[in-house]
Amino acid sequence: MATIKIKQVKSAINRPKDQKATIEALGFRKLNQIIEKEATPQVMGMVRKVSHMLEIIE
Repeated sequence: MATIKIKQVKSAINRPKDQKATIEALGFRKLNQIIEKEATPQVMGMVRKVSHMLEIIE
């Protein structure tokens, strides 16, 4: 399966609990951290939910 690289560019502070949980479930621990994930429908849905805090790196 294809992989995507995602980077957290905005903080999860003062965000709803579900968005904080989604960021944590994706595996982010720090700001500006880059994570490589498989592009499954589940992961893409989580990325879409918090897309305003993430940047997709090609």
